[in-house]
Amino acid sequence: MATSLGSGWRWGSDGRQAPPKITPTVEELQSRVQETLDLLSPRELSHFRVLLKTVDEGPRVSPLRLELEGGSKAGLARLLAQHYYLPAVSRVLIKVLQQLRRADLLPRWQSAEDDDRREIPRKILKRSYDCVDGELDCYDLSGKRKAFLMCVEKNRPGAHRDIMLMTEWLGQCQFEHTSCIDPNKMELLGKISSFRDGLNEIKDDVGCCLVTLMSHGEKGFIKMKDGERVSLEDIFEMFNNKNCPALQEKPKIFIIQACRGEKRDNGVETDDEPMESDDVSEKRRLPTFSDYFIIYPTQAVL
Repeated sequence: MATSLGSGWRWGSDGRQAPPKITPTVEELQSRVQETLDLLSPRELSHFRVLLKTVDEGPRVSPLRLELEGGSKAGLARLLAQHYYLPAVSRVLIKVLQQLRRADLLPRWQSAEDDDRREIPRKILKRSYDCVDGELDCYDLSGKRKAFLMCVEKNRPGAHRDIMLMTEWLGQCQFEHTSCIDPNKMELLGKISSFRDGLNEIKDDVGCCLVTLMSHGEKGFIKMKDGERVSLEDIFEMFNNKNCPALQEKPKIFIIQACRGEKRDNGVETDDEPMESDDVSEKRRLPTFSDYFIIYPTQAVL
């Protein structure tokens, strides 16, 4: 199903909210990209694919994906539209077309980039208690999506595959990511602090942040390759509104793939009948706690 990308409320010159700008769907963007590709000669198109591998716009399209999906003009247009969206696809095409010396094709993408830059809303989110019926805004994700990926591979079979899958998923979701593999405590704290400081340096260009930590752990802590513990609360605190103003009123997502203690949950047997493909000697089990949605009116005092 086609969805509109990048729409959101914007401010008019009089300081009032103007109606949302409707931006192209993936299908519409793909059509616009293909119109440009259709104007390239076979030699230019071949060079286009080579340049695309080196263009300075993260996350880059992987060579394997480019080979598998970008063999035809239609496939290449679809790949660019799905991988980059606006405004990144405009920047990518401008950079590649400039190197191809096709200045005649630049105006259509330069104007698109300028329009998008003018329309990116800044700090217009409202909290639910400030809104009247039907007026609650969504997060503006038109800015850069930044991710930090930490993984301890030592004594964790399958960790390398986790890194590969997570890296692929981050690319699909338009995240530029920083990797931190098998760090000790000081390396992790140093690298994640630098990552946070980098966000503050590009404050107005950040749309959201995702931090993924994959390792062994225990309640409230994650363990490094040498067994040293790092407090999760200390990491969460790095990105609060005081320490990371770049992320004020922007989504901060934390994925923690780690145990939270030594106790194993043996689960609870259900009354469901086993499916035909199941072992009839085994009943379906659920975690002891599942399907909980717990809401508090205040945060825990740290």
